[in-house]
Amino acid sequence: MQIKFDALERQYEALKDDIDKAVADVFMSGKYILGNNVKCFEEEFAKYCDAKYSVGISSGTAALHLSLLACDVGEGDEVITVANTYIATVFAISYTGARPVLVDVEPEYYTIDVVQVKKAITSRTKAILPVHLYGQCANMDEILDVAGKNKIKVIEDAAQAHGALYKKKKAGSMGDIGCFSFYPVKNLGAHGDGGAITTNSKELYEQITMLRYMGQRTKYTNVVIGFQERLDEVQAAILRVKLKKLSEWNKRRQKLAALYNELLSDTDLVLPVVADGHDHVFHIYAVKVEDRDVFRRKLEEHGIETQIHYPKAVHQQPAYKTLGYGEGSFPVTEALARELVSLPMHPFLREDDVRYIADTIKKVLK
Repeated sequence: MQIKFDALERQYEALKDDIDKAVADVFMSGKYILGNNVKCFEEEFAKYCDAKYSVGISSGTAALHLSLLACDVGEGDEVITVANTYIATVFAISYTGARPVLVDVEPEYYTIDVVQVKKAITSRTKAILPVHLYGQCANMDEILDVAGKNKIKVIEDAAQAHGALYKKKKAGSMGDIGCFSFYPVKNLGAHGDGGAITTNSKELYEQITMLRYMGQRTKYTNVVIGFQERLDEVQAAILRVKLKKLSEWNKRRQKLAALYNELLSDTDLVLPVVADGHDHVFHIYAVKVEDRDVFRRKLEEHGIETQIHYPKAVHQQPAYKTLGYGEGSFPVTEALARELVSLPMHPFLREDDVRYIADTIKKVLK
């Protein structure tokens, strides 16, 4: 039996007719840049996220970068985020010339530790960038409270949390700006790169709209130095098809996660914990295990593909040696980098697949 970590071909097979028609309609329209599909997707995605505005961007990384610029982050500023995230979160800060200030994460939920955020704030802090990791939102009430008292911006990295809820509020609707990635394996994924920002601020919306297209409000009048970071019309058309299925797919992920929890509850694995008041959408189903390399190899021998999110923390990357953090700076994050394994998780995973994975894990652990 072979169980892949992702099965995007199954997703395409299920939506093939609708996706093929949507793409063909774009080609027939002759409008390939910032056409009707981008406009409609932005409106539909904003509505889905309970936000006033959405802007289609070329990638999740670009969404973070432009959002930081729109919040006037630059040289001499500091932005607080986590060491336990995909490197793009921190690269986006560096692109602005600001200094990333890293903090550890909570040991149960793996999201940003607000106690450490409070300690990290200085007179140079311009923004907090919490990461809604693996499909679960960070503790936004406390983050927003800290940010409000210190008059700093909050930019949500919601790249793994499309549709996740925090106390009935959607990811991307709570901070000054929310940033999303539509990398193909995300809960809402394109057939290539793509991203979006959400905001309730008209001023930030207009600023990001200018930044994504050469700093212009009207063509050939460049108000600020901008970029070519527009969402592609073809990808927008595909995303519109998939957005209609997102809530259903998230519920399916939650059902599969519950099955994993039930079947693995009597093992020594540390399973994901959902915080009170959170609606986790399980972009990743990550478990903690000892002897991870042996564990993964044995699963692979039984045809089960796994991944690691992430094998090196940000401060362990050669690119960020200059930040001055050493081993032991973030003990929770460093333990996660050693012990976490991501099991197959997607809405087209079969329940029999989950049972086979669970049975195999029990044999492997024995």
